[in-house]
Amino acid sequence: MVFKRVLGSLGVGGPVVDTVLDREPVRPGGVVRGHVRLRGGGSACDFEHLALELVAGVGAGYGGEEDEGDVVFDRLRLGGGFRLDAREHRDIPFTIHIPWETPLTEVSGQPLGVVLGVRVELAAAGVRDHGDPEPLIVRPLPVQDAVLGALGRLGFGLVAADLRLAHIAGTGQRLPFHQEIELTPAPQYLHDVNEIALTLLAGPDGMEVVLEADKRGGGSGALGRHTVRNEGLEQRDWTDEVDSWVRALIESRATHTARDGRSGAAIAGIAGIAGSAGVTAGTAASGAVGGGMVAAGLGDALGNLAGLGDLAGLGDLRDLGALEGLEGLGDRRDLGGPGSGEGNRG
Repeated sequence: MVFKRVLGSLGVGGPVVDTVLDREPVRPGGVVRGHVRLRGGGSACDFEHLALELVAGVGAGYGGEEDEGDVVFDRLRLGGGFRLDAREHRDIPFTIHIPWETPLTEVSGQPLGVVLGVRVELAAAGVRDHGDPEPLIVRPLPVQDAVLGALGRLGFGLVAADLRLAHIAGTGQRLPFHQEIELTPAPQYLHDVNEIALTLLAGPDGMEVVLEADKRGGGSGALGRHTVRNEGLEQRDWTDEVDSWVRALIESRATHTARDGRSGAAIAGIAGIAGSAGVTAGTAASGAVGGGMVAAGLGDALGNLAGLGDLAGLGDLRDLGALEGLEGLGDRRDLGGPGSGEGNRG
């Protein structure tokens, strides 16, 4: 944890600030617990502001090739206007809810190359600064596992996972970015498509699934919706259902290719949360967030999900639907829903 501007301005022997996280992996919509550890220096220090931020590493180009910095996607104020006496030890516990759309950092134990973290922001002596982010591990929800497992059984391979600084038109996306998981097609689709991009937008009741074929080819395509809910996952034939999505995507792509005369037309197929209304249309912005090539094929991340059949433990989702409130905090602000924190309001 490094605060070069703030702690440096307080001189040698100043206070020490550190963040300690519960290192257990979290799932979208879950909570992260930990505490901020403050250790006084040789003299008293007045802190004007203390907050936590959820951040994602940002890249400038497609696939995140050029590093630009961090995007804050939620924020929690812990307190401000307090004094840390010389040699005083103080721990400030926190519980922060992560948005449902928080991207995945690993699948079936395979890191995806996406960088997420929790960092502290503090202000003292009239200077505001950020510490180094503590890494955050996010694993799939059961409904996300079901779709990823079906793709693995169908023979798709994992290529890369990127965060795109853009809004997907026609979805209920709330965060300023979304995750795209790039897949190589299964053998039975090789003559129809070169690459498929997958986005899983989770929510409290289910998720939206976005599939795009040969996105890098440009163009425009058809839009469709399907219902994906958390209930009854174990009763659905996910392999057959996801296969039908892919085949409908390929047929729609072929229709647009014939009509537009462009082989690279991008086709989108969306599986949405049932009953979602007032879906926001957005304009895609350029840029990508913290992605990278993943050295994993079918035999690794998706392949490990190929045997997914037992979806026991879905009862845990009911707990996610009624997440416990923030606790152990000092002066704090109501974050509202995902993407409504100060970080998203600038």
